[in-house]
Amino acid sequence: MNPFSSNAFNMIALTDAINILPNTYGRAESLGIFTKKSTRFRHIAIEEKNGVLNLLPTQIPGSPASVGVRGKRTVRTFTIPHIPHEDVVLPEEVQGIRAFGSENEVAALADVLTDHLQAMRNKHAITLEHLRMGALKGKILDADGSPLFDLFSEFGITEKSVNFALSTATTDVKAKCLEVVRHIEDNLRGEYMTEIRALVSSEFFDALTSHAKVKEAYEHWQEGAALRNDMRSGFTFAGITFEEYRGQATDPDGNVRRFIAANQGHAFPIGTLETFVTYFAPADFNETVNTLGKPLYAKQEPRRFDRGTDLHTQSNPLPMCLRPGVLVKLVAA
Repeated sequence: MNPFSSNAFNMIALTDAINILPNTYGRAESLGIFTKKSTRFRHIAIEEKNGVLNLLPTQIPGSPASVGVRGKRTVRTFTIPHIPHEDVVLPEEVQGIRAFGSENEVAALADVLTDHLQAMRNKHAITLEHLRMGALKGKILDADGSPLFDLFSEFGITEKSVNFALSTATTDVKAKCLEVVRHIEDNLRGEYMTEIRALVSSEFFDALTSHAKVKEAYEHWQEGAALRNDMRSGFTFAGITFEEYRGQATDPDGNVRRFIAANQGHAFPIGTLETFVTYFAPADFNETVNTLGKPLYAKQEPRRFDRGTDLHTQSNPLPMCLRPGVLVKLVAA
């Protein structure tokens, strides 16, 4: 008998297990800005309603009142990406585990599966981090760097970019920061935030903290922060917390892709209610039709001639920024 036929290895059990395993999500996950929403469908529709706010004029008593103006509604449809991944458990990996009458056979097999599922989960985790960083930049990219969604084009707005000109000693860096802050505040449109954070490349962080207009403030901040934590984990200046971000991963062709390009950074608000969302669609299994999507799914089946067990995992995530106007690109040059 195939020991993998136990109920401990069915789709529900494996899916629950892979979602419980420790994750290795990156900074986008740990910041906690993405709300997770499950959907029953592969396609989602996002409705944008441009409310019109205007001042009401005073009128002479008895005169006609001003008439309200309705905001325009626009509905956009997005297809949630499908990200499958497969691995295999070979007979050599369970050699010596199976024994007639053994009471710990299932537990031993579960350990082998856990090792594989953890490795597979890690790949899904870094993929989700890559997608979320794309949402924070306004341009969601596939693993090979090809565009999936350009949120600025989708929502019909122009990307805001601020050149900090950090190579020039006389640049007023504080004024540049305030330009970023004011732009984000103006584009919240009814949302609220607790702070503004900028994830920047190593080159941008070094240029910023060594700039003549910033250096003194950075050195004062270091006096206390250096005793508490990594000095690159968050330096606040003129209303923006700058943090060095070094996330990267290898694409299917073996090329290392940085999630933030050299000499660049990306600013966005923290503490928003519904600006950043990650949608999860259900897997394409018979068992999951019309069910709410989960972050990850796992399933197994025997290989041909029982020469091992195939493992299948998949995730169907779509991280979104519903207000791309709050995203600001920072350039060091």
